[in-house]
Amino acid sequence: MTSRPPVRTRVRESFNSRTVFILAAVGSAVGLGNIWRFPYVTYENGGGAFLIPYLIALLTAGLPILLFDYALGHRFRGSPPLAFRRLHRHAEPIGWIQVGICFLISIYYAAIIAWAAMYTWYSFTQAWGEDAESFFFTEYLQYDGAGTEGAGLSMDFVAQVGWPLIAVWVVLLLALGLGVRRGIARVSIYGIPVLFVMFLILVGYSLSLDGALTGLNALFTPDWNALTDAGVWIQAYGQIFFSLSVGFGIMVTYASYLKRRSNATGSGLVVGFANSSFELLAAIGVFSALGFIAVAANTAVDEVASSGLGLAFVAFPTIISEAPASALLGVLFFGSLTLAGITSQISVLEVAISSVKDKTGWSRPVTVGVVGGSSALISVVLLGGVSGLTVLDVIDAFSNNVGIVAAAFIAVLSVTWGFRRLDVLAAGMNAYGSIQLGRIWKSLIGVVIPVVLGVLLVIDIRAKVTDGYGGFDTWVVMTFGWGALAFVAVAAVVMTALPWRDASALHAEALEEETEPEKSEHGTGARD
Repeated sequence: MTSRPPVRTRVRESFNSRTVFILAAVGSAVGLGNIWRFPYVTYENGGGAFLIPYLIALLTAGLPILLFDYALGHRFRGSPPLAFRRLHRHAEPIGWIQVGICFLISIYYAAIIAWAAMYTWYSFTQAWGEDAESFFFTEYLQYDGAGTEGAGLSMDFVAQVGWPLIAVWVVLLLALGLGVRRGIARVSIYGIPVLFVMFLILVGYSLSLDGALTGLNALFTPDWNALTDAGVWIQAYGQIFFSLSVGFGIMVTYASYLKRRSNATGSGLVVGFANSSFELLAAIGVFSALGFIAVAANTAVDEVASSGLGLAFVAFPTIISEAPASALLGVLFFGSLTLAGITSQISVLEVAISSVKDKTGWSRPVTVGVVGGSSALISVVLLGGVSGLTVLDVIDAFSNNVGIVAAAFIAVLSVTWGFRRLDVLAAGMNAYGSIQLGRIWKSLIGVVIPVVLGVLLVIDIRAKVTDGYGGFDTWVVMTFGWGALAFVAVAAVVMTALPWRDASALHAEALEEETEPEKSEHGTGARD
């Protein structure tokens, strides 16, 4: 039996300062969904009236679970598997489930970043021509309709998709290989301010376009009847949950890089409200531009409003072609998408890299090579070809709407009612936090949030089981949807069964201000 080293020999990597942590956390939270999902969700669910359930959802679910993630990472000083293991020896699988979800997301998220980067270049010449939709699906992606009407999956490489994807992966792996301070921190320090400046210019430009007021009226005109619709409230909670990067290990990992004597609760409020402010800013910019194209085409805003890929790569190129100073608008919009995507993707990958590094004791370069390299290889093979859009669509739908929600649901239920460790988490946050976590926070984590997550999960699973997904053939949904989630579950069991090596963070990594060995075997973390 392998003996444990008597003295911990390593100090955990850390952010330079609380400010850098906030920038990194904002960079993770502010992603593609803020830009292309929130505006349309707001428009479709009561306009200005939607902001009421949205704000309530932020206060009763978004911020509490964000602080829950911070508490786990900051108190137990580790990536999800290590943090949950230190919380209780039987909790480790929960952390590996979160890691698996992040690994799935990292595979396809890089592809969207590569598309946005290419469209930043295309903006100079409006390469999409008169028919942006046909250009995107037929000429650029060369999409073959895989997984529909019996069409098989093809790995045929598409140069204008695959090579930019490889370039994106090179940038991502280099940044992650440099470590927390020299890589992640520097990307955040420079990238987030640039992103916000670019987006402010974009919003200012959009507001100057003819028809901007028409778009804003369509967006913010309140439908007060929507407040009585349960579906609107579900959408509000869903939007808050998905946009804050909570529940799947990112904020647990980032909080583990905070210094022990840090005001984590204050940081959480800054990150939460900064994320929502960016979403509101995005809605103003996007609908100002949609109002412009609606007036130019002499049609209603609802005829041009869309979300997701349709907004980014079909609607906006059409707007860019019609707008004055079109190249500027294109560079600002697609450049913002690229930057937001990179900062978010780095955080997603860091969860998997940090977790494997903690478990094995491997060096960061080796772990980045193995974990990041594996994700990159799978990503290029599956997403760099003519069938990439099918793979992306299905993995995204299942890893986000089912995987993330299920992982968060299991985490809050287990910690609250299974292991009963909320008091420990609250005490760790309250030691240096500017805002004290008490009964209200515990009630929200233990009661309100499980109910919300449970409803979201049941609704989505029922729809997918009953109706399938997206019109794709059953084998596609079973392979890249349910199959991918089954892979995560199996991988979580296997990784938990592997022993923590002497060189692992559990045994070899020092905890700040630790005066005696942890009693993690019995679920009692070290005292502050």
